Amino acid sequence: MMKKSIVSYPLLLVLTTLLVFTSSCSDQDDNVTTVASNLQVQDFIWKGMNTFYFWQESVPDLADDRFSTNEEYAEYLSQFTDPRAFFEDELLVTEDRFSFITDDYNDLIAIQTGEFRTNGVEFGLVQISGTNDVFGYVRYILPNSNASSQNIDRGDVFYAVDGQQITVSNFESLLFGANDSYTLNMADLVSGVVTPNGNSVSLTKAAYTENPVFISQTLDVGGQKIGYLMYNGFTPAFDAQLNDAFAAFQAENITDLVLDVRYNPGGSVGSASRLASMITGQFNGQLFLKERWNNKIQEIFESQNPDAIVNNFVNTLSNGTAINSLNLGRVYVLTTRSSASASEAIINGLTPYINVVQIGATTRGKNEFSITLVDDPGNAYVYSPSRINNINDSHTWGMQPLTGRIENADGFYDYTSGLAPDTVLAEDLENLGTLGDVTEPLLAEALSQITGVGRGARFVQMPIEDMTGSHKAKPNHNKMHVEKIIDIPLQFDVNIEE
Repeated sequence: MMKKSIVSYPLLLVLTTLLVFTSSCSDQDDNVTTVASNLQVQDFIWKGMNTFYFWQESVPDLADDRFSTNEEYAEYLSQFTDPRAFFEDELLVTEDRFSFITDDYNDLIAIQTGEFRTNGVEFGLVQISGTNDVFGYVRYILPNSNASSQNIDRGDVFYAVDGQQITVSNFESLLFGANDSYTLNMADLVSGVVTPNGNSVSLTKAAYTENPVFISQTLDVGGQKIGYLMYNGFTPAFDAQLNDAFAAFQAENITDLVLDVRYNPGGSVGSASRLASMITGQFNGQLFLKERWNNKIQEIFESQNPDAIVNNFVNTLSNGTAINSLNLGRVYVLTTRSSASASEAIINGLTPYINVVQIGATTRGKNEFSITLVDDPGNAYVYSPSRINNINDSHTWGMQPLTGRIENADGFYDYTSGLAPDTVLAEDLENLGTLGDVTEPLLAEALSQITGVGRGARFVQMPIEDMTGSHKAKPNHNKMHVEKIIDIPLQFDVNIEE
């Protein structure tokens, strides 16, 4: 029998700076409602979404006045026995492409650390025209991974897994399923025709922490020193390594920078603001990106702490280390359809300040950000590493709902169709080139535009049109997240008690 315990709804929100995971509301923990055991997950999902979901006002079942009694609330939640279906089928709007729920919140925590399970082969998948068959091509190999010791490299092609042809209906189970070990059956690609060649590569996945600073080097081209940075994820845990790369660029006195985010699926807004500050430096304290939350949260931000929703150019890392800035007035950015979220935010955020020359393909088109939510009502359901012991230990569900949109200093945010390049140049399956080499087509085009000498390979024999790729298994895939102190003494008109 549920007992009625109605309390007032108004939210009180106190927000401070980025990247400090503490909370002043731990004294509420003793007063957190004890939820009926069979409805705890659903209660967490509804309250977290009611509070933070960007489209909360557009979902009738998330309305603040949706329920008038505890009994009505409990009866509603009891209809949904599958938390995932409740989240995905009942609470998301049609235009939401990226909100995510998991039965293990450690998958979400990994966004901030860069850890995931992989065999080290980063690949793309392409459907063969006119068929349901699919083949994969290797984009790059992660260093010190299982694949790094195998006979497999960028540009290699595979058509089957454990002898089974990859298709549009089985690629998920073959390549992203529970089996950590499998064998890739290799093929040759000539004039668009995939032909098995009898070779195979056996691989095993293991826990891996990816350093997103994949390549950082200075190129001497025609007497000009040009920096090249291939950056594959906005991961706060590696901001120091990113800063070290810019220290090397400083020491080399580079005059231009090519930022390669062609395979970068996104990550932290904080890391994006720090990277932008390393590229520039002359705009310290000015607005880089501004957050727009749902109307309920936005109103509280603007009335109580408007500075909390801005992400400015900075001159230090989160630990106080001075940022190594290049003070550039121009940057060249290499993109593909796999460039998403924080990768796009870099382009959008820098555009009002410097000349951003984009080369490659149109980006993914993700202008929304999210926060990590776990069942910790004493911290407004917001994940904090300092509060692991306060998370409800009866389940491990977590959410990464879209909680807002990012706009630049000009107020521009409308790029859900992607950011189009200034120079269109698709990657060529039959001429991928070596990443970081001056002859690699996308880099060669950037170098040509910088130096005015030569010309990149504009003729593309087999332009890549990926279905998807290994990036979908990365914790930061299509995610742009913010890290904040969010202190909300949660008060709802309805609660569930045993």
